[in-house]
Amino acid sequence: MIVKVIMKQKSSILYRLGLFLMASLFVASCGEKKKEAGEKVHYKTMVVGIGDVTLNQQYSARLTGRQIVEVRPQVSGNIMRICINEGDSVRQGQTLFVIDQVPYKAALEVAVSARRSAEAKLSTAKMNYESERLLKQGDVVSDFSVETSRNICLEAEAALAQARAQETNARNSLSYTTVKSPVNGVASMIPWHVGALVSSSISEPLVTVVDDHEVFAYFSMTENQTLDLIEQYGSVAEFIRQAPSVSLLLSNGKAYGQEGRIDAMSGTVDEQTGAVTLRATFPNPSRLLHNGGMATVVVPTHRSSCIVVPQSATYELQNRSFVYKVVDGRTKATAVELFRLNNGREYIVEQGLAAGDTIVAEGAGLLKEGVPVGE
Repeated sequence: MIVKVIMKQKSSILYRLGLFLMASLFVASCGEKKKEAGEKVHYKTMVVGIGDVTLNQQYSARLTGRQIVEVRPQVSGNIMRICINEGDSVRQGQTLFVIDQVPYKAALEVAVSARRSAEAKLSTAKMNYESERLLKQGDVVSDFSVETSRNICLEAEAALAQARAQETNARNSLSYTTVKSPVNGVASMIPWHVGALVSSSISEPLVTVVDDHEVFAYFSMTENQTLDLIEQYGSVAEFIRQAPSVSLLLSNGKAYGQEGRIDAMSGTVDEQTGAVTLRATFPNPSRLLHNGGMATVVVPTHRSSCIVVPQSATYELQNRSFVYKVVDGRTKATAVELFRLNNGREYIVEQGLAAGDTIVAEGAGLLKEGVPVGE
């Protein structure tokens, strides 16, 4: 008897729960039908206008000095003196290092002595030749004797030329013991110390001098982007001649105070990345830019009398771009053609819209055709 009462109570609870769920579904269904029947959804809209716009595209760049020279010794020896401090500004021709000169001075003295000896021998050989030639005119000596003295004279001339060349080499070697800066610039850190033995085959240079009065910023564009630019300007040369000035964002996010210009484009495409390298040159009077640094090149693109829409107003379907125009209070999908470049926030519409059209400005990817849109 008790079991039957419990079973009746359970059946009653389940019955009531079922009625509650049915009622909830009915109410929700009525609400959706009411919304579909005519309730407008409020989306942000905008009226399309015509104006001028500048699109700024950013590219990561690597900075290098205009000239980067690794200074290496041309002779072997111990460093006797380091004439600069690390990071100093240096001038072309300024002495940077002095290598032990004693053996090279001795070699020069030997070469000078050999040259003087060769000069004396040549002088004696010339006198003998002239003497033999005069004696031959009196038939005192034979032709063989004359030719022999002539050959000795020629041999002495060759020996003198060789001695002079050896003297020149000795002077050059001695001059190489004074290592000078080949360019104006800034010295790097110096990995060597006084007394270190160096030679032309050392793995690390004595110092690196960077000419940084101008700095190159190397950055890359895709092949398609460069093809568009070449097509727009007619040739690489015309693009470089007419390209607008570019700006630079430093690694700390601040804008660099000097504008630069694009002055070179690689003639090849990187096989691995499919990118083309470009070079922009920036003046560096305050030496704020450093060789090996990183920055961002900002390339502007100016367009006049164009229609600009936010990217949130567009969506893609089967590789085509669309916006939703508001026609008679409802959404109407409209295909548009976009300019190839953008700034990451906006698109330039080249075809598909006209001034005065109203479009949905946000959330286009969540809408459908014919949805009522509140003003």
